[in-house]
Amino acid sequence: MAKRREQRAEAGTPALRVLAERGVAHTAHPYEHDPATTAYGEEAVRALRAAGVDVSAERLFKTLLVDVDGRLVCAVVPVAAMLDLKAVAAAAGDKKAAMADPARAQRSSGYVVGGISPLGQRTALPTFVDTSAQRFSTVFVSAGRRGLQVELAPGDLLVTTGGRYAPLARG
Repeated sequence: MAKRREQRAEAGTPALRVLAERGVAHTAHPYEHDPATTAYGEEAVRALRAAGVDVSAERLFKTLLVDVDGRLVCAVVPVAAMLDLKAVAAAAGDKKAAMADPARAQRSSGYVVGGISPLGQRTALPTFVDTSAQRFSTVFVSAGRRGLQVELAPGDLLVTTGGRYAPLARG
């Protein structure tokens, strides 16, 4: 089973293809996804730790699409924290924001909820990464499907997405 997971990871997702095409150093971390779970980030932390990967809920980041005045933006925050919608709105130059409709998020990104990556999205969006990412030499984000994370330097995440740091997390 492990060999099959590795082959799927190597086959690539749009996120992994973008990293490979740009020569960005990264490591794909596949894990067995439980279809019954909806706490995707927490599941990833548990599964990766069980596989011997050194990761915490502060170092594994979730990708959330947010509606800011009718336009979508991408917010990347630690699994251990909550997204501050007012902070996302401010980072995007507005006053109000709301979580994007899941169907709209999936159409825009080309990924399914729980597997949305900030990398290789179908429609490039303004991307904001929580400033806490700067504390780590590498961070983990979805590699574009449930059961697959990618580890890379936070600076490489910013450059590859065209994003910028902003204080987005609370808690």
